[in-house]
Amino acid sequence: MKKLTALAAAVAIFGTLAATPAQAQQKFVTIGTGGVTGVYYAAGGAICRLMNKDRAQHGIRCSVESTGGSVYNVNTIKAGELDFGVSQSDIQYNALKGEVQFKDGGAFPELRSVFSLHGEPLTVVSRKEANITKMEDFKGKRFNVGNPGSGQRATLEVLLPAMGMSTADFSLASELKPDEHGAALCDNKIDGFAFVVGHPAANIQDPTTTCGAKLVSITGPGVDKLLAEYPYFAPATIPGGMYANNPEPTKTFGVVASIVSSTKVPAESVYTLVKAVFENFDDFKKLHPAFANLEPKDMIKNGMSAPLHDGAVKYYKEKGWM
Repeated sequence: MKKLTALAAAVAIFGTLAATPAQAQQKFVTIGTGGVTGVYYAAGGAICRLMNKDRAQHGIRCSVESTGGSVYNVNTIKAGELDFGVSQSDIQYNALKGEVQFKDGGAFPELRSVFSLHGEPLTVVSRKEANITKMEDFKGKRFNVGNPGSGQRATLEVLLPAMGMSTADFSLASELKPDEHGAALCDNKIDGFAFVVGHPAANIQDPTTTCGAKLVSITGPGVDKLLAEYPYFAPATIPGGMYANNPEPTKTFGVVASIVSSTKVPAESVYTLVKAVFENFDDFKKLHPAFANLEPKDMIKNGMSAPLHDGAVKYYKEKGWM
């Protein structure tokens, strides 16, 4: 009897020891996002939910972290403290090259794209009574160019010269913040404003509903030149009917939110994340309104400022997408 007890104890000890390496193989990845109320956080949560659904098979547990956004995510991936992050395509480009916000820290050649998410297009809105059909119609009008340091201000600073315009063409170039521009438009204090944002957005819904504001298509040779010159810009279409009083699609351009990583992150981890999203793509698209119109063929090329990660390439080739 004692022999059996001793044998059982030995088996139990052996079983415990044997289980330890398997437990040690459990891997963890973290995705850096943005504020908890934003689309970036929703995107990270959606990806982790799909990845964790099958973690018994692949052994990787995904967690999401609320962060300060694009620049923070890229810097923290560079430091090896995040595996993945959401980043605007222009921030991604600047980090790779060591330009603008990353001049002091230097280039980050190990940065890698995984796939892009929703577009964050330059959205130009006009007062219904102003009868605006194109950007050039705002000459002599009151236009909100956005607060210094904002995405819309930075985009307008490259768009206006490409269209042969400058802020001097406006009778007023106001610097209102996004939470002020809708009310100013409806109160007839400005004739139009620009906003770089993912859709649908409350800051666009309010003036289109309240005072019938109109979305303005931003197209033409100037935009074509920007798309050719800056790899982080991509064409975008805001669907007709998304906003009240705007039944037709609005063509424009802008940056793209992307999932990024680095060469330090194993290809297996990246492959598993990509597979979790695209094998459950219909479920993923339902997790936030901004994802409703995503198409895989666009997500593997639009806004790809950094080279694709090897783990992502492996999956895209298996699917015949590359």
